[in-house]
Amino acid sequence: MAMVFVNKAVLMQYVHSMTLLTLQQIATALLIHFGQVLGMSKRKDFNWITAKKLLLVSIFYNANVGFALASLKGVNIPMYIAIKRITPLAVLVSGCIRGKGKPPTQVTLSVVCTAAGVLIAALGDFSFDLYGYCMALTSVFFQTMYLVLVEKSGAEDGLSSVDLMFYNSILSLPFLFFLIIATGEFPHSLAVLSAKTAYLSFSFILVVSLVMGIVLNFTMFWCTIVNSALTTTIVGVLKGVGSTTLGFVLLGGVEVHALNVTGLLINTFGGVWYSYAKYKQKKRTTRKIEPDVESHAHK
Repeated sequence: MAMVFVNKAVLMQYVHSMTLLTLQQIATALLIHFGQVLGMSKRKDFNWITAKKLLLVSIFYNANVGFALASLKGVNIPMYIAIKRITPLAVLVSGCIRGKGKPPTQVTLSVVCTAAGVLIAALGDFSFDLYGYCMALTSVFFQTMYLVLVEKSGAEDGLSSVDLMFYNSILSLPFLFFLIIATGEFPHSLAVLSAKTAYLSFSFILVVSLVMGIVLNFTMFWCTIVNSALTTTIVGVLKGVGSTTLGFVLLGGVEVHALNVTGLLINTFGGVWYSYAKYKQKKRTTRKIEPDVESHAHK
């Protein structure tokens, strides 16, 4: 929840979003490497065959973050969060296309509810920024793709969240270096960064952003591997309750409208409904498994 506010605060002072993302990936790779050297973390040795498999994960991940950071330049935080909540619907549709089967009715309706809330909230957004909306929607597409691939990689290749983070960081760097040069950010962005870090307040926010980015990625990959891509996106919807509320009062740029508030409430209700539906589904599955285990034990 805090990551959105920290990134927004950094971007208000430092507009070079791709350079910021590059710094985050360098920090991630170094932290995992030295963590292994010091015996504080474990990861599998770097393997080029696995790297090739995860290349698309890395591309989609960086595209997601890059477009998300770009959207934050023009979209206020409540609407940014609301747009990103369309991701569960995209993941749900993706699962159906990939043949994962039709989800329970309550799960489907709750996800549709979150998406409907976004549309209603957008109608009441007086600070509508077309470029920001397009960037956020593009980010939703790439987030859907990389979460689906992370779920698949964890299931099929037995990779941990630390493994995925390390591969993602290493594979991201050539792609990001190319982008910051192609977009003209480099070397001007480094000169601006050097000047900005002379101020303690900015340096503090920048370090917090880098550390929180690492923690967020680790927990997100972990949740996706242990649970599912859809569950990860819905957890994101639920944490958005606090983010949306704070977004109306922090960092500015928000004009409150009845449609906007109504849409965000519907969106949040959909997230809570999904959690309840998944809880009931899990309880039914547990009850079904227990009798099967008992019957096998008697045999």
